[in-house]
Parts: sequence; structure tokens; C-alpha cells
Amino acid sequence: MVKRELPIVFSHADFYIFEKPAGLNFHSEGEKGFVVLAEQQTGEKLFAVHRLDKVTSGLIILSRNKEAAAKFTSLFTEHAINKFYLAISNTKPKKKQGWIKGDMAKSRRGMFKLLPTMQNPAITRFYSFSYKPGFRAYILKPYSGKTHQLRVALKSLGAPILGDSLYSGSAAERAYLHAYALSFVWHGEQINCTLLPATGDEYQQLINHQEFQAWQSPWELDW
Repeated sequence: MVKRELPIVFSHADFYIFEKPAGLNFHSEGEKGFVVLAEQQTGEKLFAVHRLDKVTSGLIILSRNKEAAAKFTSLFTEHAINKFYLAISNTKPKKKQGWIKGDMAKSRRGMFKLLPTMQNPAITRFYSFSYKPGFRAYILKPYSGKTHQLRVALKSLGAPILGDSLYSGSAAERAYLHAYALSFVWHGEQINCTLLPATGDEYQQLINHQEFQAWQSPWELDW
């Protein structure tokens, strides 16, 4: 098997922004995970400051020193790093845009569920449009960082993510959840980064759709 390099989308003295492929564990579980592979590739000790599920592709920050890692941890805690995701579903949602809020609790088989209570809620805002009959694209901005948050959010709308078998999504060659953009200020410098999905036929159709142009700079949308 040919070893595939992890693309570095943005390089800074304090951190890298990598592209994580779908289907790769973030941490090593039997086989080498994303962080270990990134360290081997760069020859550096790297520090994880957030994570992506195995099924999710897209942008991920790895810090290059402990000081930067501590700073990133503070920024994430303060919700000062804006993250934007692309998802696709082939079922009709209960609503086409707005907020999804609620506490999350563990369910069965490693799943989570959304509750009506609001003690420590997962908070997500989203927009969507239909790019072909029966298929709808979503751009989502999480305002909290809960495990499986976006997957549960769309399931709660009656529109599980295409390919997300854990949450009853229709079968597909991949789970259609992609960490599309990051926007934050690093020591006075504005960092805006986007990455189109590299795999998934439905993503390619979406990207070529006229309405997708409005999502090219997601930080400029009305959140």
C-alpha cells in the first residue's frame, strides 16, 4: 500500500492546518492515527487542539509548540475560532435554516441524542439549499464542541448525513461531513482558510452548483 502524505493546507511558525481524509482515525487505534502520521511526516512533536470524527474529512489544526497549544485551547474555550462544515442529506429536513439547540446525552451503540433540555446545550446554526432533486446541502457553524454534535443535529432535523450509517444515513461511499473552513485571529493576524472536499461525487456536484458561490467565504454569511 502506497503511503499517502497528509496535505498541509496552511503553515505557520506556531501551527499547521492539515487536511484529514475521511475514514482515518484521529488518534491511533490499532493502526496509526492522524496525529501520529502528521508527526512522522513533519518530523515534529505536534499537539492536538481539537479533533474530527473518523468519518469526517477536512481542516484540522495541530500546534507546533506547547505555548501555541495553550493559546489555541483558550481560543476554542472562548469560541473565538469559527468553524464551518459542509454536509449533505438525501432526506427532507424539518426546517431549512436556523438554530439547533439542546443538551446531548449518550444513547446506544456509541451514539448520542439531542434532548429538549438546555442545561449545557450543543448549539449549531445552519443554512441549506437543494442542489438537485432529493438532495440538500448544509453549511453548519457549531457554537459548541460536543462529540458528534453536527451528526446528531442533522439527525434531529430528520435529515441524517448521507453515508453516516451510525445515525441512519443512507448508504454512500463516504459520510458527507467535511470541515470546510476556519476563521480566527492569531496574535493580531486574521487567518481565513477554506478547503473543498477532495472525495465524494455528491460534493463535486454541490461545488459546481451556482448557489454554492454564496458559501465561498462562509465567515461573511450572517451568523
